[in-house]
Amino acid sequence: DSNTLNSLVLKGDSPPRTELCFDSLMTSALDEPDAVYGLLAESVTLSQDRNGFRFDLRRQARFHDGSPVTAADIAFALTLYKDRGHPNLSKALRYMTEAVAVDPVRLDVTFNGEQSAQNILSVVAMPIVSKAFYTANDFDASTMTPPLSSGPYKLGRVVAGQTVEYDRVADYWGRDLAVNRGLNNFDRIRIDFYLDRQAAFEAFKKGDTHFREEFTSRVWATGYDFPALKDGKVVKREFPGEKSPSMQSVALNQRRPQFRDARVRRAIANCFDFEWIRRALFFGSYERSQSNFERSDYKAEGLPSPQELALLEPFRAELPPETFGEPVMQPVSDGSGHDRKLLGAASKLLAEAGWKRAGNFVVNEKGERLQVEMLAEDDGIVRIFTPWAENMKAIGIDVSIRQVDSTQYERRQSDFDFDFNMLAWSIGATPTADGLEILYDSRMAKTPGQRNYPGTESRAIDALIVAAGKANSRSELVTALRALDRVLRARLDWIPTYYLANHRVAYWDMFGFLEQKPDFGFPVETLWWIDKGKAAKIGKA
Repeated sequence: DSNTLNSLVLKGDSPPRTELCFDSLMTSALDEPDAVYGLLAESVTLSQDRNGFRFDLRRQARFHDGSPVTAADIAFALTLYKDRGHPNLSKALRYMTEAVAVDPVRLDVTFNGEQSAQNILSVVAMPIVSKAFYTANDFDASTMTPPLSSGPYKLGRVVAGQTVEYDRVADYWGRDLAVNRGLNNFDRIRIDFYLDRQAAFEAFKKGDTHFREEFTSRVWATGYDFPALKDGKVVKREFPGEKSPSMQSVALNQRRPQFRDARVRRAIANCFDFEWIRRALFFGSYERSQSNFERSDYKAEGLPSPQELALLEPFRAELPPETFGEPVMQPVSDGSGHDRKLLGAASKLLAEAGWKRAGNFVVNEKGERLQVEMLAEDDGIVRIFTPWAENMKAIGIDVSIRQVDSTQYERRQSDFDFDFNMLAWSIGATPTADGLEILYDSRMAKTPGQRNYPGTESRAIDALIVAAGKANSRSELVTALRALDRVLRARLDWIPTYYLANHRVAYWDMFGFLEQKPDFGFPVETLWWIDKGKAAKIGKA
């Protein structure tokens, strides 16, 4: 429920897609993850020590009120974000020592030498705001007045909690730049909010909304049989997913002693019968995930390369021996929902970890039961957890499923107050050290609000994150992340579950788009356009 239009600070909840309103120094193309092109900046010069950047700005750049975008605005914005911005902004700026306007169209940005190539890519992509606007208005406030920016759209009508509209800026200064060619085609983009998925689906069926991505397999398999679809007014199809790593995994909270033994984690993983769930609940969609870097080059394959071994070898004593062989794979069940072989192996693992059977439950030497509370936010997740819990019961685990509302769920996640919790997360096509730290770094195990849900504390993992951050080429990054993937899979801090290979999309047949979608993104709002002929045919002109 949006209660602010300022997405640049942590306070409040801002609506989605506010990024449409901003320009940045440079911008990336969706088919090249590691290249950036000048947007507000016309050119950039690197100092000899590679820590200083001089940006020459485009003189025609204008804010939405017609005032020029100057070096002073950009220096002001970067300094403001470093000191008081949203953690996503301030974290990436921690290596910047200063941003200075040399004159109205030249900007110097200096780093302290600890920055990585990826770090610089995130700084040049930051949204730029007007210095005059934030000299007159409070930056930290939750406010329904949007910041003054210079991008292709500006905020239009906003009804808090219901609708947000973005209106195309008719005289957008950057419209004819090569980097913007073919983008930003809609005059107005409207995003409507609904209480739940079903209400949103009903609105789509009636034609109140025109585009929808479907996340519920049951609805995708059985729910699309309404009149507009049968009449050919609505198209239902799949588009290939991105080549960015996708992660959907379960964390077992190792701040609680019962989950510290990897054998216990493996026994619980054995109880997840993906093959049965795929058939019975997913209608054959979804693939089994083996890695937190699924669908990307960073997923480990085969034996470690000599380069990977060079990173892993110093930590051999603390790493599970499986790290050094083929990457650990999650077991494949017989699809019965109750695979005796896998459950037998799980019981054996619990016994080895000191959990002995006593009646219906396993207990440790103090006579305490092995308790697991599975934390769930919505009915869909409860449906997936239920068969997993049944199998845990069968091997003597005292298991329960606890469904809570989203506020409580967020709070319990943030405070690490759970046993068992599922996370779907995306870390981008070129993961940065900052992005990896949130999930895996030892310091984040003790920092509430971060995503190191299992409480992973490993010197090896910390060192691999540093290596990934220092990577100067794609191949060095791939090496560091494949080594990290091996460690994560061998330790089983996260139990990988499943992923969707495609975008499942339905839309009213009124759009034009290029059939070949980019490899690293699917922003329909910026890539598609209205096809007037098609729209007229279905009465949507």
